[in-house]
Amino acid sequence: MKSEKHMYRNLTLISQLGIQVMVPIFLCLFVGIFLDEHLSTGFFTLVFLTLGVLAGGRNAYILAMSSIRDEKKREERKRDEEYK
Repeated sequence: MKSEKHMYRNLTLISQLGIQVMVPIFLCLFVGIFLDEHLSTGFFTLVFLTLGVLAGGRNAYILAMSSIRDEKKREERKRDEEYK
Protein backbone atom coordinates (compact mmCIF):
# COMPACT_ATOMS: atom_id res chain seq x y z
CA MET A 1 0.00 0.00 0.00
CA LYS A 2 2.79 2.41 0.88
CA SER A 3 4.64 1.77 -2.38
CA GLU A 4 1.42 2.49 -4.26
CA LYS A 5 1.06 5.78 -2.39
CA HIS A 6 4.66 6.63 -3.21
CA MET A 7 4.07 5.78 -6.88
CA TYR A 8 1.04 8.09 -7.08
CA ARG A 9 2.99 10.87 -5.39
CA ASN A 10 5.77 10.52 -7.98
CA LEU A 11 3.30 10.41 -10.85
CA THR A 12 1.66 13.59 -9.59
CA LEU A 13 5.04 15.28 -9.25
CA ILE A 14 6.02 14.36 -12.82
CA SER A 15 2.70 15.67 -14.14
CA GLN A 16 3.04 18.93 -12.24
CA LEU A 17 6.59 19.32 -13.46
CA GLY A 18 5.59 18.90 -17.09
CA ILE A 19 2.72 21.35 -16.80
CA GLN A 20 4.76 23.96 -14.94
CA VAL A 21 7.52 23.85 -17.54
CA MET A 22 5.42 23.72 -20.72
CA VAL A 23 2.75 26.33 -19.92
CA PRO A 24 5.11 29.32 -19.61
CA ILE A 25 7.00 28.26 -22.72
CA PHE A 26 3.88 27.99 -24.87
CA LEU A 27 2.27 31.14 -23.48
CA CYS A 28 5.38 33.21 -24.10
CA LEU A 29 5.83 31.67 -27.55
CA PHE A 30 2.27 32.56 -28.54
CA VAL A 31 2.66 36.12 -27.22
CA GLY A 32 5.90 36.50 -29.18
CA ILE A 33 4.34 35.19 -32.39
CA PHE A 34 1.32 37.46 -31.92
CA LEU A 35 3.52 40.52 -31.44
CA ASP A 36 5.72 39.61 -34.40
CA GLU A 37 2.70 39.24 -36.68
CA HIS A 38 1.17 42.55 -35.64
CA LEU A 39 4.40 44.55 -35.54
CA SER A 40 6.03 42.84 -38.57
CA THR A 41 9.21 41.92 -36.75
CA GLY A 42 11.08 38.71 -36.01
CA PHE A 43 12.46 39.77 -32.67
CA PHE A 44 9.72 39.16 -30.12
CA THR A 45 9.31 35.43 -30.68
CA LEU A 46 12.92 34.74 -29.70
CA VAL A 47 12.79 37.09 -26.70
CA PHE A 48 9.54 35.70 -25.34
CA LEU A 49 10.57 32.10 -26.03
CA THR A 50 13.74 32.70 -24.01
CA LEU A 51 11.68 34.21 -21.18
CA GLY A 52 9.32 31.22 -21.28
CA VAL A 53 12.19 28.72 -21.06
CA LEU A 54 13.70 30.63 -18.15
CA ALA A 55 10.34 30.81 -16.35
CA GLY A 56 9.74 27.10 -16.94
CA GLY A 57 13.18 26.26 -15.58
CA ARG A 58 12.55 28.41 -12.53
CA ASN A 59 9.22 26.68 -11.92
CA ALA A 60 10.86 23.26 -12.23
CA TYR A 61 13.59 24.24 -9.77
CA ILE A 62 11.09 25.55 -7.22
CA LEU A 63 8.92 22.43 -7.52
CA ALA A 64 11.92 20.11 -7.19
CA MET A 65 13.24 21.92 -4.11
CA SER A 66 9.79 21.90 -2.53
CA SER A 67 9.44 18.18 -3.18
CA ILE A 68 12.86 17.45 -1.68
CA ARG A 69 12.02 19.55 1.40
CA ASP A 70 8.69 17.74 1.86
CA GLU A 71 10.35 14.32 1.50
CA LYS A 72 12.92 15.22 4.17
CA LYS A 73 10.14 16.31 6.52
CA ARG A 74 8.30 13.02 5.93
CA GLU A 75 11.46 11.04 6.68
CA GLU A 76 12.08 13.03 9.88
CA ARG A 77 8.50 12.43 11.04
CA LYS A 78 8.86 8.74 10.28
CA ARG A 79 12.10 8.53 12.30
CA ASP A 80 10.53 10.45 15.20
CA GLU A 81 7.57 8.05 15.26
CA GLU A 82 9.90 5.05 15.27
CA TYR A 83 11.80 6.36 18.32
CA LYS A 84 8.68 7.05 20.34
